[in-house]
Amino acid sequence: MLTLVSFDLCPYVQRAAIALAEKGVPFERRTVDLADKPGWFRAISPLGKVPLLQVGDAVLFESAVIVEYLDDTETPRLHPADPLTRARHRAWMEFGSSILADIWTIETTSDRAAFDAKAILLREKFGRLEVELGEGPYFAGSEFCLVDAVFAPAFRYFDVFDRYADLGAFAGLPKVQAWRRALAARPSVRAAVVPDYEARLTAFLRRRDSCFAQLIDEFIDRFPDVQVSVISSITAM
Repeated sequence: MLTLVSFDLCPYVQRAAIALAEKGVPFERRTVDLADKPGWFRAISPLGKVPLLQVGDAVLFESAVIVEYLDDTETPRLHPADPLTRARHRAWMEFGSSILADIWTIETTSDRAAFDAKAILLREKFGRLEVELGEGPYFAGSEFCLVDAVFAPAFRYFDVFDRYADLGAFAGLPKVQAWRRALAARPSVRAAVVPDYEARLTAFLRRRDSCFAQLIDEFIDRFPDVQVSVISSITAM
């Protein structure tokens, strides 16, 4: 059986988990604490990052490599058959990775100018996607593909972000909004994270000395009753 070495908040792990679920491949998850990396993990992870996919005695690293390997070896294929279309899909997967880098800044920066600049950039990038999307419900139409597996974890962040701040990332973008909803309802996407993912992400955000942590604290000060259940979950962690 394959083993997916994971961290509970990593969006790149989610990509691999989604691809595995879509293909119906049984696998085990082995979670590591990236703040206290065990020796066995450091020994097999050249970059000290997750995900890793253990395939027998071999170890694959980097999420793009992992999902490509899975698509080469397991059915159904999630990449299009046409080489040009497949190449374009791979380019949009890289575009999705750039969005995750922007989201990381949103999560962690204490520089308000940098925060605002990334919020604007995210709107612009989702605007580019609005032009690219067709009738949906997924990136390439009716069939789920690896581009969807890349963007689902990015959209998931906004389930928490939207609770505390209006970044305007999807304003005036009906196709992107519909795509986000379709991915959120997908069983493989829902199962890619632990049940208390949102509480864990909120706890992570609040631990940072960041602009977003300040937004969360301001929201809780204004609406303390709304946050009772979330805060209780966080305190227990």
